[in-house]
Amino acid sequence: MTTATTGNATAVRAVGTAHARVEGLAKVTGAARYAGEIPFAELAHGWLVLSTVARGRISAVESGPVRAMPGVLTVLHHGNAPRVDADYTGMLGRPDPIVEIFQHDRVPFVGWPVALVVAETSEQAREAAEALVVQYDVEPHDAAFAADHPGAYVPENPAGMETGKGDLAAELAASAVVVDAEYTTPEEHHSSMEPHAATARWDNGRLEVVDSNQGSMWVAEELAKLFSLDPASVRVRSEHVGGAFGSKGLRPHQVLAVMATTLLHRPVRVVMTRRQMFSLVGHRSPTAQRVRLGADADGRLRALDHQALSRTSTVHEFVEQSASVGRTLYDAAAHHTANRVVRLDVPTPTWMRAPGEAPGSFALESALDELAEQCGIDPIELRARNEPEAGPVSGLPFASRNLLACFQEGARRFGWADRDPRPGVRRDGRWLLGTGTASAQFLARAVPSTAAVTAEPDGTFTVRITAADVGTGARTALTLIAADALEVEPERVRVRIADSDFGPAMIAGGSMGTRSWAWAVTAAVRELREHLVPGGAVPPQGITARSDTAAAIGALAQKERHSYGAQFAEVAVDLTTGEVRVRRMLGIFAAGRIVNPLTARSQFLGGMVWGLSMALHEEAVRDRTSGAQVGADLAGYHIAAHADVPLIEADWVDDPDEDDPVGIKGIGEIGTVGSAAAIANAVWHATGVRHRHLPIRPDRVLLAGAGRETVGERDAGHRR
Repeated sequence: MTTATTGNATAVRAVGTAHARVEGLAKVTGAARYAGEIPFAELAHGWLVLSTVARGRISAVESGPVRAMPGVLTVLHHGNAPRVDADYTGMLGRPDPIVEIFQHDRVPFVGWPVALVVAETSEQAREAAEALVVQYDVEPHDAAFAADHPGAYVPENPAGMETGKGDLAAELAASAVVVDAEYTTPEEHHSSMEPHAATARWDNGRLEVVDSNQGSMWVAEELAKLFSLDPASVRVRSEHVGGAFGSKGLRPHQVLAVMATTLLHRPVRVVMTRRQMFSLVGHRSPTAQRVRLGADADGRLRALDHQALSRTSTVHEFVEQSASVGRTLYDAAAHHTANRVVRLDVPTPTWMRAPGEAPGSFALESALDELAEQCGIDPIELRARNEPEAGPVSGLPFASRNLLACFQEGARRFGWADRDPRPGVRRDGRWLLGTGTASAQFLARAVPSTAAVTAEPDGTFTVRITAADVGTGARTALTLIAADALEVEPERVRVRIADSDFGPAMIAGGSMGTRSWAWAVTAAVRELREHLVPGGAVPPQGITARSDTAAAIGALAQKERHSYGAQFAEVAVDLTTGEVRVRRMLGIFAAGRIVNPLTARSQFLGGMVWGLSMALHEEAVRDRTSGAQVGADLAGYHIAAHADVPLIEADWVDDPDEDDPVGIKGIGEIGTVGSAAAIANAVWHATGVRHRHLPIRPDRVLLAGAGRETVGERDAGHRR
């Protein structure tokens, strides 16, 4: 560790040095309790019943026989459930109508909640739920996503769905080289290790919910609005979370736990099964993307056009903004992007790690690789020639932009200079070998938050902030940040998080959590130090200072702020079996101030594994006839396993932002961006065949190796 001196005091600098998670021992020994494990006296258990039809109305819920089964306490459905009011705007806009649960008899997709059975034990609840008979009046449905779907439209809200400058047709016509290709990505699911779970109870007139979420204040505020409660009468806690990735906000299980506890006057727990999570907590929409690039013979872009289509449900609009990724990466005289969407009878998609950027970077960075191939230019050199001086769409200056530094360091460590650019020439026995690269970027933002820091009489300090540690190491990072701001050892700092009573704070999402929380914590520490007298005694109740960063954060809006990265991959492809193996990956990132190298590297690696899984494995298939997902479990939905993950390295370059008081940019999502494209580009380099449709399955490799188009190319956005 290094030391830093402030006045006459010398303190150990904690930020920037590796620290094990402060809650690590509790997690590995099982002492850490998750939302579905915490004991409550007189606890009852709820089990969800989901629709088996894709569209229609509920004609009957035959609950009589079920209510007579052992242990059953009640059966909630649209005919007897308490009323809620979802006519409000929350932290992230209008809520998904799925939280207006049991308010009507409509069924908009397979897996829509139609009943909740509550019983003394979870086993009794499950048995009764599986015995419940629900009758439907079925209506025709449309669950088929296609690139040419006639219902596609450009959403009016939110803003920024479509941008444009310059004459696209003219610049394409004047280009020496043009790439015009379609790319598709399938439906994908979060699949967090810990299922969604919530326990609700009333305690002295106050609603308490123990939950697994990405923001306890977020969930508390929405529950208060939904049930027309005084916000001060709702408390939500979520101390430990086993993964979230965008899915753990307000969902049906919290709402139903509150309904049931209100009716039964005892604690009620609702835990989703793995199969239920596939329809109730959101997913990443499939995408169909068209990218057109026009360039001079030397590879300098004249035209960039990225059109992306995703799907949403018929009850709520969510747009996977895949076309937005190029708005800050590359400039062109004509620069057009548009995100379109089509409404189908399917569950509503939601944010999923690197929303928009993950599928969008696959399309754009694959197209850049195709352009490099046609121009005969090295892919890294092509990106260097198209480095913008300011935001290509916004025109704003960059606060810091070290993308090329990432490529330079990555190329050195990966051995890129020794690469033979010709495809299909390297072999290792039966394997064809190839290497690929791609850019990564993710927006760096901060959201107003509050925090409180207390100087305790025993010489320790307590930080209270409604942060959420969803497995990222946020609790540890905030400990280090607070310790440095206080100029004390981390062991003297205790960070308490994930309690809505601690006040408003940013959720864990959008790679904004740690940055927003760190700002609030350091501001509170500055305020506290104004009240501390060197050598003075602290009263028994302690001394507390509180911060609110709302006024300060607005000053950062005048520049483009992003994290950047360079992804590298080497693959081996067997054209006889169609097998693709990733042999090594390297990611070099420019992501601002790295608080804890140990957990930061873990986040980068996890994101890169996610991209590997996206490139080769993940594909949720929806049956057009029934509207249901095929294989809605971790047996049918394939993700990368240990045997699929090779040597992966992640590191970073220095990336200061002189205007930012905390210097943190966020790292939770950028590791995923570009990694699938790097793998796909490596597969092209190995085989000479371009795969524009994910995942790169063995059957697609075999068909391509036989001299035929891949299945995805032939289908052009249709699932065979």
